Amino acid sequence: MTLVRDVGEQGVLQKLKAFCPSDVIGDDGAILALKSSESLVVTTDVLVENIHFSDRTTAPEDIGWRAVAANLSDLAAMGATPVGLTVGLSLHGEVSLDWLDRLYQGLTACTSTYQTAIVGGDVCRSPVVSLAITAFGQVAPQRAIRRHTASPGNAIVVTGDHGSARAGLELLLQDEIPQDLTPEQRQTLIDAHQRPRPRLDVLAPLYALLGQQGCAGMDSSDGLADAVIQVCRESNVGASLKAEAIPIAPELRSWVGVERALDWALYGGEDFELLLCLPPDMAAELVQQIGGNAAIVGTIAGDRAVQLQTGDDWQTLSQQSGFQHF
Repeated sequence: MTLVRDVGEQGVLQKLKAFCPSDVIGDDGAILALKSSESLVVTTDVLVENIHFSDRTTAPEDIGWRAVAANLSDLAAMGATPVGLTVGLSLHGEVSLDWLDRLYQGLTACTSTYQTAIVGGDVCRSPVVSLAITAFGQVAPQRAIRRHTASPGNAIVVTGDHGSARAGLELLLQDEIPQDLTPEQRQTLIDAHQRPRPRLDVLAPLYALLGQQGCAGMDSSDGLADAVIQVCRESNVGASLKAEAIPIAPELRSWVGVERALDWALYGGEDFELLLCLPPDMAAELVQQIGGNAAIVGTIAGDRAVQLQTGDDWQTLSQQSGFQHF
């Protein structure tokens, strides 16, 4: 087995160049063309070994896919279409070239699916493997999705199921296979964790409805509750959510029960769906157009409280229950 230390920095770089467009790679920087009427959107995400991924739960190909998907989800959350991305890769010498090759297969599988490319990056030595990806997108300024523009009366739309990624991680950490799930259901939940789909597909129908205006929103990668709270805080509004309206996969409910499934939907994170705040008629039309498990889950309110209705009970949602780095 050939290791990174056996080929050195230049050997690694030559291997990685094969995954990049030949007409872009080779200079000190990439030159990217943008549409004259659109603005540049930049987002960066860092994944660290044994914090964001491990060999126990994530194959190298899936690490690569997830790393790209996280950044493309941030672009989708801004209403931006991708232009390209760079990869900052930290490695130690004991990493095998096969592992590295599989990582980049996952990276390029995701970039090619969403019509973008790796246009540069850097490699350095580190005791821990990490990836720092910076993605570039473009959006007409007036069409950008922002967190601070939600208005009382807006309907709150989510574009798909929540809680499935958290369930997939739980399945990967368990030694026993749950008898409540079929092999197909189990794999569907695992795929939600390992191969999330950034919702760039939502942008075309969204802007067909909005025309030249934007809307409020963000992605739900740190949990649905976190997304609602952040939008409300930035917009100086509140929200009322209905628990029964939150889209949750039926197999998740049947496996862990309604209460835990709802908790994972609100706080589990890494579902990479979009949360959008729209006038009610537009929200209903968007949900119908994108289909799947998209749903209207609540309403933006005039006060600052963010509350969840479950049956006849109301509770105030807490951001502290979601994922926190520190």
